Amino acid sequence: MPKRVLQGTVVSDKNEKTVVVKVERRFTHPVMKKTVRMSKKYKAHDENNAYKVGDTVLIQESKPISKDKRWVVLSPEQAQ
Repeated sequence: MPKRVLQGTVVSDKNEKTVVVKVERRFTHPVMKKTVRMSKKYKAHDENNAYKVGDTVLIQESKPISKDKRWVVLSPEQAQ
């Protein structure tokens, strides 16, 4: 089964080797037929502390790295 890849924006880089990425999804509400925006935050592993707040990144599912970190940031070369 392939690993999920999500695109989001870095909202925090204060932790060592970790970034918090906000992923937003849009869908049409089933009853009100209005476009709804929902977001969720994921903690992702950033080995070299390369990404800063405001950067758009791709994150990929991985095995658990810490208590609540299960994603890794893909480098631009890996994203291709």
